[in-house]
Amino acid sequence: MTNLVLHRSSNASSEYSSDHNALEFALEKSRRRSVAKGKTAISLFSGGGGLDIGVEAAGFKTLACIEKDANCCATLSSNQPKYFRHAEIINADVNAVELNALKKRLGLRTGDLDLLFGGPPCQTFSQIGKLQSLNDERGALLFTMVKYAKALMPKAIIIENVKALLSAKNLRGETGGVVRDLSKALENLGYKVSMQVLNSADFGVAQSRKRLFIVAVRGIGAFEFPFAPLPKSEYATVGAAISKLPKPVLKGKTPKFPNHIDITPAGDKHRISFVAEGEYLAKTFTAPASVRGRLSPKDTTKFLRLGRAKQSNTLRCGEIFFHPSQDRYLTPREYMRIHGFPDDYVLQGPVRGRSGSVRDLDQHRQVANSVPPLVGLAVARAVAEHLKSN
Repeated sequence: MTNLVLHRSSNASSEYSSDHNALEFALEKSRRRSVAKGKTAISLFSGGGGLDIGVEAAGFKTLACIEKDANCCATLSSNQPKYFRHAEIINADVNAVELNALKKRLGLRTGDLDLLFGGPPCQTFSQIGKLQSLNDERGALLFTMVKYAKALMPKAIIIENVKALLSAKNLRGETGGVVRDLSKALENLGYKVSMQVLNSADFGVAQSRKRLFIVAVRGIGAFEFPFAPLPKSEYATVGAAISKLPKPVLKGKTPKFPNHIDITPAGDKHRISFVAEGEYLAKTFTAPASVRGRLSPKDTTKFLRLGRAKQSNTLRCGEIFFHPSQDRYLTPREYMRIHGFPDDYVLQGPVRGRSGSVRDLDQHRQVANSVPPLVGLAVARAVAEHLKSN
């Protein structure tokens, strides 16, 4: 039996404004008019907490956040005073948690839990990865959601992943077989399964990010995705998202805004100086060949300078995008604003260089791996409405 680790929380800073962020209003409104009041939830693959913020904003009380990465757990713990007050932050592999012990510890019987949610690792299904699907142990973690569902029998389940999961091959080599097998496994437990690809930009996030959401519910009716996209004229922009931030500090200094740290090396500052706003280095033929290096026209996200008047490309773990007008990487705080995190949410862990690596997830990767909180809020609120009416 695995020892479940409970992290103690510390005070999070809230000494800065966030007038850019629609999530602040949505969070407060949801707390006042919660449709999920009293309903419980458990989070798997919690990461930096993006989906968790949205679920709690919809009114669910998260009882446990289970996450393997130590830096992510430190982030969740440091934000507990405001965001996950009732949750145990369990630093463990989801498959190493003994589920009967977990239920006993949380005071749950089978069928008591209202919502199980999580975003299992997507790298093995992603188009930018090696598409190993279930042949990679990370891909098999998708079916851990079924394992937990069988043990807990929650009233609803939310699963988030890349849209390429829709065509991922199962172990029999069938295109689309993974999602069909997942749906069948949940249906065999008595769930009705619905799924839809959602674009974060449609929910007021300053980023074009298309992800698959799978919702499974027990009861009479199937869940219906009720979302109407925002008109493109009302999309949030990068410029609006990162405005009013002060100049970032260099690594090693304490920023006025937490996580607002510039780690750009001098060589990369020089290379990006040739790139116009909204363009990428491989397309910048006025740059010397020595600056472009071995980049090909397909390298559209490497040395990408974002544009202020439009949405960001999907934030990724491999590259850090560049500021629209300054010759530097975007800071973790700017990533958080583009992703829709509230300003009083603070990341823990190291800030890496572009080519650097750390054992656990650094701050940029914690953001890029997460669900934008506004999207999580919309889906969780819709699930709460479904549970209320069924």
